[in-house]
Amino acid sequence: MTTSSRKRWPRFRSLVDALEKRLIVPTPRMALLTGAGAVLVGVGYAAGNGAAVQWLVCGVLLGLSALDLSLLPRRRSLRVSRSLPGQADIGSPFEVTVRAEAPQPVSLKLTVADDLPQTFVTPGEPLTTAWEGKAAEIRYTTLGRERGEYHFRSVWLQLRGRIGLWEKQARLELEQTIRIYPDMSGVRGILSSMQNQLTLEGRRIYRKERSGSEFHAIREYVPDDDPRFVNWRASARSRTLMTNVFRPERGKVVTILLDCGRMMGIELDGRTKLDVSLEAALALAAVALKQGDKVGLLAFSNRVKAYVPPDSGLLHLQTLTAAVYNLQSDFVEASYSTALQHLLRVQKKRSLTVLFSDMDNYMFEEGLRPLLMRLKRQHRILLLGLRDEVLQRWASAETAGRRQAYVKSVAHKFTVDRQTVVAEMAAGGIDIVDVPVGQLAWTAVNRYLDLKSNDSI
Repeated sequence: MTTSSRKRWPRFRSLVDALEKRLIVPTPRMALLTGAGAVLVGVGYAAGNGAAVQWLVCGVLLGLSALDLSLLPRRRSLRVSRSLPGQADIGSPFEVTVRAEAPQPVSLKLTVADDLPQTFVTPGEPLTTAWEGKAAEIRYTTLGRERGEYHFRSVWLQLRGRIGLWEKQARLELEQTIRIYPDMSGVRGILSSMQNQLTLEGRRIYRKERSGSEFHAIREYVPDDDPRFVNWRASARSRTLMTNVFRPERGKVVTILLDCGRMMGIELDGRTKLDVSLEAALALAAVALKQGDKVGLLAFSNRVKAYVPPDSGLLHLQTLTAAVYNLQSDFVEASYSTALQHLLRVQKKRSLTVLFSDMDNYMFEEGLRPLLMRLKRQHRILLLGLRDEVLQRWASAETAGRRQAYVKSVAHKFTVDRQTVVAEMAAGGIDIVDVPVGQLAWTAVNRYLDLKSNDSI
């Protein structure tokens, strides 16, 4: 029902609400008994005793109905609760438990229909159980197919007694909220791995071993170590050759920029570009925080949609996730000038600025390059764009005719144009990477670790 019809017909809406909460309907068993009774009444009239048979049938049906309804609990006495997690990952199943309680023991058949949001998977079968005693529970599994905050508002109950002639229906208001987060499996893998064995999507993340400028520890000398780092004092105490171990400086700043413009709403492999970029950004944030750096985040379309100042510690990852889990792409062009000017105002300290966007935006946004050159004076810039796999397939496809040859030539031209933009950006000191969907998080994390190991941040 639309908003206008709600305003126009409030009486009908209140009638619908009343029927949903107080309706009592006959069951198929009641219809069957009524039909059988009608046959008996017809036979009675044929035999000359129709009135007596009619009264008898009506009395039996009325008595059974009264007994059946008396065994059903009153709606006001029912207590219903729902147990569901406060958050879940997109596409990850989770269990919901609906519990109904009555003041007195009952024996009936309970059917439950929950108020699932539209983007959730509904159970394939009716949620039915035998209610024996004071309480009954029904469990079912569902999942959210889109990120965001969703509300479970009502629970519908259908109560059918042992006799099974009438079914009492009730709708109880029970509002609860659940947050559907991006796929955090990669982030959990990073957080659960050892500091020197970071894993993402089941694979060990590349870490280039190199001495940094910050002292880390003292260990035994091995032949491949630099002799300049031998610690002679520690060697004299332990009577074993010892060496100093250095690591890249901690406490650097990583700023993540998320493009939420219209191009990021395009689907690739069943997921939007924004979903893929968001998961990769959180994976990068988890690695940077685990390495002891500070992470900030700015999401934008034609305006700044969210900004989280840089901070350190793994608890900061929760702040970042809560700020961006329900971001959606806007049907507008992304304004890079708005985002980068805002960043220059709020982020004075040098940082590694990682921009997740669409590769086409880097190619065709005329005012982007001057802004990046201005930003480069103060920050190290890394641009990450998602590769169009369809374009790649067309560029490498076999040509069986003029049409295929034309498509391949156009795709090849666009591929060359993308490579040209990457080369021009690299010549200007700006790193830009065009990667497939499945390798975005992996590439972002490895580029960060490589820059950090070289003290380039």
